[in-house]
Amino acid sequence: MKIALIGYGKMGRMIEEIALSRGHEIVSIIDADNQTDFESAAFASADVAIEFTTPQAAYGNYLKAFARGVKVVSGSTGWQEAHGAEIERLCQEEGHTLFWSSNFSVGVALFSAVNRQLAKLMNGFPQYDVELTETHHIHKLDAPSGTAITLAQDIIDQLDRKDGWVQGEQHLADGSLIPSRQTSERQLPINSIRRDEVPGIHSVTYESEADSITITHDAHSRRGFALGAVLAAEYTKTHHGLLTMDLLFPF
Repeated sequence: MKIALIGYGKMGRMIEEIALSRGHEIVSIIDADNQTDFESAAFASADVAIEFTTPQAAYGNYLKAFARGVKVVSGSTGWQEAHGAEIERLCQEEGHTLFWSSNFSVGVALFSAVNRQLAKLMNGFPQYDVELTETHHIHKLDAPSGTAITLAQDIIDQLDRKDGWVQGEQHLADGSLIPSRQTSERQLPINSIRRDEVPGIHSVTYESEADSITITHDAHSRRGFALGAVLAAEYTKTHHGLLTMDLLFPF
């Protein structure tokens, strides 16, 4: 398979390593300093582009790839509120393809399935309140993480006592604290911690007066995310439309 990389930071380089080890070819690498390569024949020859950039750049990158007829796999977060409806329209009505996930880790896919099942069980036990905490490296730009938002939405879909999520406490890299924005018990708070070079930790805690239950996914490195992105690209080559991890791993 011919792969183009959009974004060549730590994640892009790891994706390149894994893709090559699985017998794929990297035909184009686009970063901030060579944006004109979107117009190149090499980029247009790609079966799939794998995109890991920033919330500000992701939407524009999708449009540039679609204009060249290239399918996209993306793990960029923070663009959905402003552009999610338009991307859905482009995929459903104009025939473009985007495989998007807030987290490509196989372990997170399994964790998400456990999270949904636990929330379904907890709907019958209103004495338990719930909150999420996500911890990431100090370079992460968005908070809460896209993975935490996805986990929160899965909980809200199952719990009658929660209407939506809200930013909880933010523990910043400089040691300062921004208080929670929670104003109602019907809001599910997502706490954010920025510390060192942590790849990603997500915890869901149910707390009652009697006890607490916590499930946690702790990423040891970015390698699991990179492998999942390549697996998603292999799936995307032969599929079309707006694709998700639920299709790749239908647990």
